[in-house]
Amino acid sequence: MTNYARYETLAQQLEKLRLESHATMPSRHSVRHFIHSTLALMFPQFREGGGSGSTLSLSLASLEIQLGETLTPLAHEMPRPLPTLIDEFMQTLPEVFESMYRDAQAILAGDPAAKSIEEVIVAYPGFYGIAVYRIAHRFYDLGIPVFPRLLTELAHQFTGIDIHPGAKIGDSFCIDHGTGVVIGETTHIGSKVKLYQGVTLGALSVQKNLATRKRHPTIGDNVVVYSNATILGGDTVIGHDSVIGGNVWLTTSVPPYSMVYHKSEIHVRNSNESPDYS
Repeated sequence: MTNYARYETLAQQLEKLRLESHATMPSRHSVRHFIHSTLALMFPQFREGGGSGSTLSLSLASLEIQLGETLTPLAHEMPRPLPTLIDEFMQTLPEVFESMYRDAQAILAGDPAAKSIEEVIVAYPGFYGIAVYRIAHRFYDLGIPVFPRLLTELAHQFTGIDIHPGAKIGDSFCIDHGTGVVIGETTHIGSKVKLYQGVTLGALSVQKNLATRKRHPTIGDNVVVYSNATILGGDTVIGHDSVIGGNVWLTTSVPPYSMVYHKSEIHVRNSNESPDYS
């Protein structure tokens, strides 16, 4: 058998397996292109290639066409006709922009190192992760399958910030540094909340039969959660205006205005002294 014939046989086998797996999905390239086109439409800082670009109306029309092409592989799984869902998403863009801008303002206000809102928008991974979430959450609310997860997983790859599109997050949300932040699907986060790197808002159990229940915590307004804190459980509520310290492990609710911290002991000795092992 020639090499070509071998490849033909192999291609037929793979094609059969692909059809049986029903693995028809939007391509990673189209998903990445869509999210960057959407961000560039809202914030010129994201525009690639320089230049002034098209007029806003032409950019909106182009984005709508692009979205239709990206979502076509999922059209048979949509809860309503695809053109209707696309139109509903497009109508939310001004509201999404306003929400993103309030997030950027919160990051600027909360980080002494940030010099301008433009710097936050173009350079801060926390803003990028939140912005992609804001867009993905709209698709999630519309009942569009898979696509919202593809969007937030793209942000996860770029930033190390993992926000499930189903999470409910209020206004003026701030993620500082961001690497390692995990926010689960049924998390509820109020307004003016700030998270530092390594924070996990997760579930106490990962059993599949609990998928329809609230598994992740509720964080009240004006809460700060410091680095590497872990807050778990659907019944866990962090009262408003609380501070959760670094490295805290929390599976129970705390009332408003709480300060929760992890107490550890630090020992310092002169390096010239002999260690005391007694």
